[in-house]
Amino acid sequence: MYAVVLLVCCSWVALLCPSVQAYENLALNKSAWQSSTLVSGYTGAERAVDGRYTHLSVFGGQCAASDWGHTTAEWRVDLGGVKYIHHVFIQYATHNEVWDEYNDYAGMFLGFSVYISNTTNKEDGVLCFRDTNYTKTTIPNPVNISCPYHGRYVIYYNNRTHPPYPQGYSKYAWIDLCEVEVYGCPTPGRYGENFSLLCPQNCNCDVIDNTCVEYVSGYKGHLCYEECDDHTYGLECNQSCGKCSAGLKCDHVTGSCQNGCIAGMYGDRCDKECDNKTYGLDCRESCGNCSNGEPCHHVDGSCPYACDVGVYGKTCDKACQSGRYGISCTKACGQNCQCCNRFNGVCEFGCHPGWTGTFCEKRNP
Repeated sequence: MYAVVLLVCCSWVALLCPSVQAYENLALNKSAWQSSTLVSGYTGAERAVDGRYTHLSVFGGQCAASDWGHTTAEWRVDLGGVKYIHHVFIQYATHNEVWDEYNDYAGMFLGFSVYISNTTNKEDGVLCFRDTNYTKTTIPNPVNISCPYHGRYVIYYNNRTHPPYPQGYSKYAWIDLCEVEVYGCPTPGRYGENFSLLCPQNCNCDVIDNTCVEYVSGYKGHLCYEECDDHTYGLECNQSCGKCSAGLKCDHVTGSCQNGCIAGMYGDRCDKECDNKTYGLDCRESCGNCSNGEPCHHVDGSCPYACDVGVYGKTCDKACQSGRYGISCTKACGQNCQCCNRFNGVCEFGCHPGWTGTFCEKRNP
């Protein structure tokens, strides 16, 4: 789910972010990384979180800048742990010139995205904002992005991988970040003025109105007091229970089945069918001899097509009765046999008087 985005010049932050003075810059002097660096030791990722942005040229020693000629550009800061984030402030490079449609850096800024993630992979997180509408004339700088989520990494991303792009976009993707400030609560699980109040037990809540913005596994509802029901479990109750015995619901947090599985299933969550030619309760039964080595049905052990030669029955575990042989014992022994082999029908114990041959099919001369 995408967050609502508020993009404004910094002079308007107080109007859009009540009690903004209570939020801390969680990114200041934290560890940062970027996909490429223009000048090692001079335009590294850490320059965008050092608190300095009075010199807005990438050559002024206060901005993170990527190398030339790349079609993707990615920068991220590690907040050191999962934090509640309220909004992200970005000051892009201007080359210390007026920010307008004639500033080349405006075209480099166009099309950027901001993600919040608990891992270094942006795809594992939440997309807070993606620019699809700005032009060189309208894109603001600096910019504030509302992003009310919990996360450890704030990721800036831009790309030029699928041309053509709208008029004004730069040919390549750039970082060129002079400062990124991430404002939020330094202590998860708190809300209110100066973050003095505790969130409900089972959620990470919004720092202003106490509503849950991130659930603890196994709970749902406005304040996360309700356990998952309807045979669901896990984060935001979005996982379905497996096949617990007697149709019982699984554990609302872990999904485990406390009283075992129905026949044919196994695993802590009873979400795996019996394999390795087993079936039944707890997969304790072994399949019979199904034709062509096929596995039997995981619940009742029946063979999907037929039994192998020499056996019959629902689970293909009974030897052919006297006088029968072959696949599923469907063939009759020769009528002149004393008793035939149940696999191939050969008369191993001799023929009735007056008959001879492998299957006792020939009269004695």
